[in-house]
Amino acid sequence: MLEKIGRQAKEAARVVAGASTTQKNAALHAMADRLLVAAPGILAANAEDMEQAGSEGVSGALLDRLLLTDARIDGMANGLRTVAGLADPIGVITDGWRLYNGVRVQRQRAPLGVVAVIYEARPNVTADAGGLAFKAGNAAILRGSSYALRSNMAVARALQEGLETEGLPAAAIQLLEDTSREGSIALMTAREWVDLLVPRGGPGLIQAMVDNATVPYVIDGAGNCHVYVDADADLGKALPITVNAKVQRPGVCNAAETLLVHEAVAAEFLPAVAQALTEQGVELRGDAASRQIVPDMLEATEEDFATEFHDLVMSIGVVPSVEAAVDHVLRYGTGHTDAIVTEDYSAAQTFVAGVDSAVTMVNASTRFTDGEEFGFGAEIGISTQKLHVRGPMGLEALTCERYILYGDGQVR
Repeated sequence: MLEKIGRQAKEAARVVAGASTTQKNAALHAMADRLLVAAPGILAANAEDMEQAGSEGVSGALLDRLLLTDARIDGMANGLRTVAGLADPIGVITDGWRLYNGVRVQRQRAPLGVVAVIYEARPNVTADAGGLAFKAGNAAILRGSSYALRSNMAVARALQEGLETEGLPAAAIQLLEDTSREGSIALMTAREWVDLLVPRGGPGLIQAMVDNATVPYVIDGAGNCHVYVDADADLGKALPITVNAKVQRPGVCNAAETLLVHEAVAAEFLPAVAQALTEQGVELRGDAASRQIVPDMLEATEEDFATEFHDLVMSIGVVPSVEAAVDHVLRYGTGHTDAIVTEDYSAAQTFVAGVDSAVTMVNASTRFTDGEEFGFGAEIGISTQKLHVRGPMGLEALTCERYILYGDGQVR
């Protein structure tokens, strides 16, 4: 199955790479239209997936990621239309110069070829990843989880119908229906077909990539994100930032898992934020210093501070300085997103320079780490590594650069 899909993807990638911006944009709008037309069937497929996942004991947070609604399908369609409205990166000349011998050099953006994505329980990724890869001139091979197979199949069919409406190959966006571990490993080693693979999942998937992948990959890694409330924080800003970062959607990678509070404001801030979080159903686990102030907290362990909960659970620690906050983030964090709340510019810059995260927030919620929020239309993932891209991955991240030289008979 993978060999067939891979061969079709390679052939489709050649067609998509040569498509004009107008053609690609028309196809993206057609895909959005087909999603809306197919919404009843997509929702019916999703209801079956939800029922099966529930019967298998899937948690509330994961169920929320799996769930599709009319509003979420509208969001998927709007995301495709937004991608259509973005500037096409393909063919853009990023630099140019003339050599000593008169040869003219141009550096130009080009498609990667075939982009594969492995993802878990989020059927909206089928549309987001497929649309972004396509707009960047690539073909996409998408492999979702078994929990979302029916939903993903229904979404992928709609996207393919949109492509065919505009005379472009349906194989430009394909779903690998083999959701077994063996199928994932086969995709990780499909060097003949895959030019870049993006894994979007938990520690098990990431470890499988590290152990098995022979294709180039960019890790969409864990999000053990932090909010640090500094001694010079405006506590009126800090409270809603903390609550939003934790509870607005706790099952996603940019939700905050740990709150750090400077000891100078802990006695004033912790009771208020603890009450606000508890009212939202958050279970709090604090270190010794924080539990002296809010005794009702559970005791936080080393494991708690290192855990991405994906749930309404938050670890809390009291620190003596911004430098100590940085040390804590570097010890337990995953390099995803970390935030400082402060009115002290120097403290902000110390934190920004020290934490080495893909995204660092100053006086804003960690929930803003998102391709759509960044103006990318959607994202194919959030990279926590440093090559070849870092942070939310939009269109430009799905391209490479090549050189074109124009001469007039020069020889070396």
